[in-house]
Amino acid sequence: MKNSISALLGLTLLATSLTAQETIVFKSGDDGYASYRIPAIVKNKQGELLAFSEGRVDHSGDYGNVDIVYKISADNGKTWGKLQVAADYDKLQAGNAAPVVDLLDPQYPQGRIFLFYNTGNNHEGEVRKGNGLRELWYITSTDGGRTWSEAVNITTQAHRPKQPQINVEYNFEQDWRAYANTPGHGLQFDSGTYKGRLYIPANHSAGVPKSAGRDYYAHAYYSDDHGKSFKLAETITFEGGNETMAAQISKDGLYMNTRNQQGNVRNRIVSYSSDGGVTWDTTFYDKNLPDPVNQGSTLSWKEGNKYILAVCNAADQQDRNNLTLRVSKNQGKDWYFNKIVAKAPEGYKGSFSAYSDMVKIGKKKIGVLYEKDDYKEIVFVPVAYK
Repeated sequence: MKNSISALLGLTLLATSLTAQETIVFKSGDDGYASYRIPAIVKNKQGELLAFSEGRVDHSGDYGNVDIVYKISADNGKTWGKLQVAADYDKLQAGNAAPVVDLLDPQYPQGRIFLFYNTGNNHEGEVRKGNGLRELWYITSTDGGRTWSEAVNITTQAHRPKQPQINVEYNFEQDWRAYANTPGHGLQFDSGTYKGRLYIPANHSAGVPKSAGRDYYAHAYYSDDHGKSFKLAETITFEGGNETMAAQISKDGLYMNTRNQQGNVRNRIVSYSSDGGVTWDTTFYDKNLPDPVNQGSTLSWKEGNKYILAVCNAADQQDRNNLTLRVSKNQGKDWYFNKIVAKAPEGYKGSFSAYSDMVKIGKKKIGVLYEKDDYKEIVFVPVAYK
């Protein structure tokens, strides 16, 4: 055990440097919401940041009167504008915000923001039993997030809820029950065969509930015509695949990073695709990415002709703690940069750093939006990488 004064001083300085530039974006109890959960963030074409979360009116639970709210920053996250509401379904739930900016539609030269989300009419546990329905919607903005279109329901295109039929054999692939987007941002392929493709990772439960969440599976849906129609990608067959995010890693390659709901292996589930995320070449538990059964975020960008990949998650196999940013130059085979973004003080009880999302905010700099201090706040912090 390190007990020297210099070692302790070093740890103190590290902790200070990690939090010095943090900005509170959403704080529980503010603006009429008891709790804010599930962060997502994107940058519009004008360079402004849009931070989304679920605004939970009455309590911190997943189900109930939940709106999708957001704030805009014009200075790379140093300050944030007023709270705005993107989706409100009265006393019912609107959540799992998955924003993505379409920068390649010639009809919208200033960019078009898509905000995908889910609604539900019962608790997730009841929906898993077949008592309720989760639906899938999107709205769009062509003015950088100031105003939004009417909602479009794409449940029949990107979901497979069971259709009541008499004397028909049970079909596992047509009895999806619980359903949720990523949560976090979606992506658009910016090169290759699938250039322009909008891609939204998601998950569902299939059939009757199983122990340890083994009825959960990761999947995705995508559009190759700028949101006019959507198709389902192949389901990843690992049992327990829950909240998932993805990133482009080559012209036609995609990397998917998934929560293992079972908790039997406390590592992230990683999948690779060579056809733009439609089918999967390989899936495995990544031993280099420890995880306590939690959401994690991914991001990629180009440096020259090569894609750089980043993953951010609570790198602890027991607690939602040690939020760590990792950067890879070789598609996630290894991570040349590792930095703890948030670490709980000694003796802390609770989830110090949980869900997160990321956005590129400058050369060698990533903005991390994450849940902090047992879900009391969602904060934004810039992180420089090498």
